Amino acid sequence: MSEHRTPELTTPAHTLTRASLLPASGFGISQPSAPSTTAKGGIDVSWAVHQDEVRQAQRLRYRVFADEMGARLQGKLPGHDIDLFDDFCEHLLVRDSASGEVIGTYRVLTPAQAKRVGSTYSDTEFDLTRLRMMRERMVELGRSCVHPDYRHGGVIMALWGALAEFMHRNQLDIMIGCASIPMWHNGVVSGDVAASIWAQLRQTHLAPLELQVRPRLPLPVERMNSSLPVEPPALIKGYLRLGAKILGAPAWDPDFNSADLPMMMRIEDLPSRYRKHFLGR
Repeated sequence: MSEHRTPELTTPAHTLTRASLLPASGFGISQPSAPSTTAKGGIDVSWAVHQDEVRQAQRLRYRVFADEMGARLQGKLPGHDIDLFDDFCEHLLVRDSASGEVIGTYRVLTPAQAKRVGSTYSDTEFDLTRLRMMRERMVELGRSCVHPDYRHGGVIMALWGALAEFMHRNQLDIMIGCASIPMWHNGVVSGDVAASIWAQLRQTHLAPLELQVRPRLPLPVERMNSSLPVEPPALIKGYLRLGAKILGAPAWDPDFNSADLPMMMRIEDLPSRYRKHFLGR
């Protein structure tokens, strides 16, 4: 879930996150005891500890979101995607074992840190009032991206495995985020693809009414062609296979030139084969 803007980090990510988590939410954040875990396919998975590691993730995000997808990023540090939430997040990294290059990343905003920053990123795009009773158990996943040369199942499965372990260790069981659909179709900017995907998924994967949220800047799907025979992006299809639900209609994100679907995934909804794969049970 991908979450999408400016102030530069002034301290290492964990200077902010480590000491304050327990009193804020009652959940101490426990990370892997080893600096990294080697996964299949010559990749290593780790959590950022130092600011320079966060910078590597931010450079990858800029390459994918700005250079590849055309997002308008106004950060103070050229070539980096930085926003005010980064200081409060844990940053998950996948590296090429041979080169050490960061090739995949997620950021994770815990309940305690969401309280400190004042909201989640998803709150800026959607009215999440109906989720208020879940916030103590809810983490936000965002800024997910993979280097274009490494977009195969191994990288995303490694990221998801580390996220599942993080959730289980810290007794958190709900994940939310904004899943982006690019606003390009046949070489022009258009919301028709997003409208068509929304029309499909609302029939099959829409959450119950009591969990549905409203976009603050709705994509005007009623004025778009919603009958295109298109499939959701691979990441969204992956979330749906893991039991995720769509929480409502898409928001339009003009800076990232995308339509964002609000999504929720609960550990208890993981299909048994994925539960065994990620959690060993």
